[in-house]
Amino acid sequence: MRRKKFFITGVAGFVGSFLSKRLLDKGFQVIGIDNLNDYYDIKLKYDRLKMLESLDNFIFLKGDISNKEMIMKVFGEYKPDIVINLAAQAGVRYSIENPDAYIQSNIIGFFNILEACRFHPVDHLIYASSSSVYGSNKKVPFEESDFVDHPVSLYAATKKSNELMAHTYSHLYKIPSTGLRFFTVYGPMGRPDMAYFGFTDKFFNGESIKIFNNGDFENDLYRDFTYIDDIVEGIVRLTDHPPVEEVPSAVYNIGNNNPEKLMVFIETLEKCLSKSLNREVVFDKVFEPIKLGDVPATYASTDLLQKAVGFKPKTSIEDGLQQFTDWYVDYYNVK
Repeated sequence: MRRKKFFITGVAGFVGSFLSKRLLDKGFQVIGIDNLNDYYDIKLKYDRLKMLESLDNFIFLKGDISNKEMIMKVFGEYKPDIVINLAAQAGVRYSIENPDAYIQSNIIGFFNILEACRFHPVDHLIYASSSSVYGSNKKVPFEESDFVDHPVSLYAATKKSNELMAHTYSHLYKIPSTGLRFFTVYGPMGRPDMAYFGFTDKFFNGESIKIFNNGDFENDLYRDFTYIDDIVEGIVRLTDHPPVEEVPSAVYNIGNNNPEKLMVFIETLEKCLSKSLNREVVFDKVFEPIKLGDVPATYASTDLLQKAVGFKPKTSIEDGLQQFTDWYVDYYNVK
């Protein structure tokens, strides 16, 4: 029987590379595309690719999903069975400084993927949405049926747009599509622009860390931190479960369902780093007002995902952050 062929965009990214490795280890063919932009340290992207290029059945294409002609050509040549769109300009705060990048990648790029799926039908299109679509919703945990029409950042607006576009294409052309609202993904080889990574960098650079919670420990920010292996497991299970409704379009939260106060997360990071280095680590902390576009809490209800594929993320922040700090100390040779 022919093995399924996967087309993964953003393959040199954090989630894309770990997902591709899991699929390649299972014997599937993966065609991966990435524009290798310099939004963060390009070396990390090349090292993730190196991990994949040593495996069988992997094809890497350097390119940008906003190039429609190229995307159409790739679909025509490789005829993927399952498409997983993870290419996107990420980051809430960066969307305030550089909005053009978000329209180009997250709107035009995703439109091109939908068009390619329309003219080269696929078994399942899975795409990255984000917990940021919930904006400043007060009701927790966030459920997929919640009202999400008031995004508080352009990044969130582009992700909500992706869900609407996918639903429309599912309605018009019967493309089975599933959107995943990711909740703060972390782990080894993660994105350096994420807070836990940045805090660790600053510690080794002898700098203070800025914590945007007004120094208000009573009403601290809450985050649903989700370990990379749990994210990958959820996606892999979903690949075989395309929506079958009349409009074959679905959206799921994929989060830890166990939010942590930001300060607890930081204290845990200090403990894990202490263990990795065999010496006590205490960050020098500076407290600042909450940043424009940040939300007070992210907390995922994962009932729908659990019902669909029988899986609920389970990695504790203690275990996940220990994996990260052990990797960091080794990768940057800071022991």
